[in-house]
Amino acid sequence: MKKWFQLLRKAIRGSEESFTEGSINRAIFLLSVPMILEMVMESLFAVVDIFFVSKVSTEAVAVVGLTESVITLVYSVAIGLSTAATATIARRVGEGNTNGARHAVGQVIVISLAISAVTATVGTWFAGDILRIMGADAKVIELGTDFARIQFLSSPVVILLYSLSGALRGAGAAATAMRSLIVANCFNMILGPVLIFGLGPFPELGVTGAALATALGRSIGVGYQLFSLTKAQKSLGLLWADLRPDPKTIATIVKVATGGTVQFLIGSASWIFLTRILSEFGSDVVAGYTIAIRVIMFTLLPAWGLSNAAATLVGQNLGAGKPDRAEKSVWKCASYNFIFLLGLAVLMFIGAEQLIGLFSPNPQVIATGKMALRVLCLGYAAYAYGMVVIQSLNGAGDTKTPTVLNLICFWAIEIPVAYVLAVMMNFGPIGVFASVPFAESILALLGIWRFRLGKWKLVKV
Repeated sequence: MKKWFQLLRKAIRGSEESFTEGSINRAIFLLSVPMILEMVMESLFAVVDIFFVSKVSTEAVAVVGLTESVITLVYSVAIGLSTAATATIARRVGEGNTNGARHAVGQVIVISLAISAVTATVGTWFAGDILRIMGADAKVIELGTDFARIQFLSSPVVILLYSLSGALRGAGAAATAMRSLIVANCFNMILGPVLIFGLGPFPELGVTGAALATALGRSIGVGYQLFSLTKAQKSLGLLWADLRPDPKTIATIVKVATGGTVQFLIGSASWIFLTRILSEFGSDVVAGYTIAIRVIMFTLLPAWGLSNAAATLVGQNLGAGKPDRAEKSVWKCASYNFIFLLGLAVLMFIGAEQLIGLFSPNPQVIATGKMALRVLCLGYAAYAYGMVVIQSLNGAGDTKTPTVLNLICFWAIEIPVAYVLAVMMNFGPIGVFASVPFAESILALLGIWRFRLGKWKLVKV
């Protein structure tokens, strides 16, 4: 017991480390603990926002749901860059090329700022039109336009927070990424109620205050990451020269990031279509679905932490010329994930109504959220293997395969099935909910099949 406590302490304190030698179980533990906590911190942004915004009105929750479904396109770009950063930097660390790893981080920052400038400009200008396209009624558009503008305007810090976390994870410094999210969330949890409800000398801004609090919290988190990269991390001690654009390095990162970004754009865009279908059934349904998705994403965080640990282990071990160790690490992560999510699914199914009730007193919202939660958690066993093998392929730099699989499962299967069940066959919202575990199960099976073929071992980054 003492040994595990010491290991847990080491995982939380963190250090830059190569995981190409020694016990695989130890490596998984040291990587996954801070990554799980990092994922918890990232998801807390959404949970905290929904918790406080739900006290304002049902329309305010709908604003968050509709806006976030579009903002996921920005998250997709951020996750794509994070994927490329993890794969590239983990490979350099595995090779022992610390200068190359540091230089890659600098180029990730350059790319992040360039892309986010475009998304911030376009999203801010067309915020109201985007809500209208998503099916929002006049009251929701009036209430939520400023919220949407601030969300889009904060694109640079969103993208940097993700991409720099990916860079730190690739270097084995997952604890630093974790701490940056803790700092960001502390400020968000303090500023959220203050700005939403107008506590003390601050004005009551409602749902707009939630957007401001999140943007400010994330900005402080990015500041902590940059400070860590320039002052604290040994191998990633950034220099100004690393921020000078290097076309060759940028091309390499963009090649990997493009596959990762398109991959997550495909998945994110499918969620937009699902939300659009649900908007036909009213704001209460959208609000219930929004709360259920937040709960689902929060409870899946340990699983994502294990998946990200697998991606780092794959990248570093491939860099060290140890593909068999990389593969063994993936299957161990997947088996642990399966055990965790199977137990969690049972608890979620039983406690669905109580969980949704924490966020809203509205009976219709609770009924929809409970239904969504119970249906979505039926896919947890499939998610366990699917998310690990997909992230492992990304960690190897093979972002093309997950992109194709996502396109098939989310666009050729999930969206048509949702529309047919919900609209054409008149099953209503439950038809949309049922399409998700169905498509995710197929994705898991296809992902396992592709991973077993072993072509990812030959990818060069």
